[in-house]
Amino acid sequence: MSPRLHARLAMTRRQFLGRTGTGIGSAALAMMLADSTHARARAEPGSPPGVGVVAPRAKRVIMLTQAGAPSQIDLFDHKPGLAPLRGELIPDAIRMGQRVTTMTSAQPQRLLPSQFAFAQHGQCGAWMSELLPHTAGIADRLTIVKTVHTEQINHAPAMTFFQTGHQIAGRPCIGAWTLYGLGSENRDLPGFVVMVSKDVERTCDQPLYEHLWSAGFLPAEHQGVKLRAGRDPVLYLPNPDGVSREVRRGQLDDLASLNSMHLDATNDPEIAARIAQYELAFRMQLSVPELVNLNDEPEETFELYGAASRRPGSYAANCILARRLAERGVRFIQLYHVGWDQHRHLPEQLRIQCEHTDQPSAALITDLARRGLLDDTLVVWGGEFGRSPVGQGDIDKPDHGRDHHPRCFTVWMAGGGTRPGLSFGETDEFGFNVARDPVHVHDLHATMLHLLGIDHERFTYLHQGRRFRLTDVEGRIVERLLA
Repeated sequence: MSPRLHARLAMTRRQFLGRTGTGIGSAALAMMLADSTHARARAEPGSPPGVGVVAPRAKRVIMLTQAGAPSQIDLFDHKPGLAPLRGELIPDAIRMGQRVTTMTSAQPQRLLPSQFAFAQHGQCGAWMSELLPHTAGIADRLTIVKTVHTEQINHAPAMTFFQTGHQIAGRPCIGAWTLYGLGSENRDLPGFVVMVSKDVERTCDQPLYEHLWSAGFLPAEHQGVKLRAGRDPVLYLPNPDGVSREVRRGQLDDLASLNSMHLDATNDPEIAARIAQYELAFRMQLSVPELVNLNDEPEETFELYGAASRRPGSYAANCILARRLAERGVRFIQLYHVGWDQHRHLPEQLRIQCEHTDQPSAALITDLARRGLLDDTLVVWGGEFGRSPVGQGDIDKPDHGRDHHPRCFTVWMAGGGTRPGLSFGETDEFGFNVARDPVHVHDLHATMLHLLGIDHERFTYLHQGRRFRLTDVEGRIVERLLA
């Protein structure tokens, strides 16, 4: 055997043994080759460590990710005490030298109260801004966490941290971790689906990167599949002109035969994953067009989600697709909506963002509930961090905004075993620091995994000699958020 071939085979053997040691194993490999993608609802041979050791309350997750950082000061964290302090410098005892971005580091740190009216809603009395009338209508179904915090102050590392538990790209995202742990309940659709929308006015686009839904060092079949608006929801999925479904079936059979011989020779699990992905893509040629065709939805559905729900690619239309994916047993569904980065023109742009997202977000919760899906679907709404109670620019001009603020921001959850009608945690009188009940991003991830029946401390994957986990070496379950 040539030294080069020997090195290649030795590398794949190490890779294969490393991965079988963390739960892929021959049993899971056989499942993939047999096109079996049913869920692992409890611990069983072949399941990753830490899965099924606690009773799951949720079967699936829908993450409504608001990219760019929604202003909690103007939406959820009511601070009437800021009104008489408008324009005053934030006290040094409150700021405590905490870092701000270079966009505001050279300007006076003047307090800026919200200009929007707040009121209490529901039997729980949750405070919400006038910008969220529809979300206010479902206040009693929500678990509102006002004290989420992170160390990252810029968008790319903060969003990467919010999705993967680490600020540097390369690790698996929470959707990939979830699919790796629990598998999929639908053999004809991906177990992890991603959709991206933006406001039509293009107020302040926030770039998103595909590593946010990457499988990282997990097997490739766990990465998110992006559904696009328009003619081809999944690129390169349809057959080319002149190629029938029967011809494609024959091509895949021949290709699978060749790949299987290569798999027998090398024991490379990536080949098994590729075979399974080809077969999934073949089934998706039928399942995806049926999924994205909303013609079978009644008029009532479009009225519930709002007029924009008729426009493919809108946040409202994607919320309908999220419900349809949940009905079909997709494990992890993630909607990104960009445009929340209001450094300037906050009064105008924040209103636009809420007009696009408030009604569909609330409609999704209502729709899931009336179909009996909310009890076992965990819905999470939030961005990568919040916005500062200090103004950016001239606060007496309409083009003022707010800078990034990682010290405290708001995330709400619904369904899936969370405690409805709860407003959790308090910030200080300025809305600058956590005053009570902090919830780190790792804590949020730990709690989400717990609701899915996964022990976040035992849920690991061996990579380069270290057992990695979503919550790294931190994280705690926030028991008071659970029903």
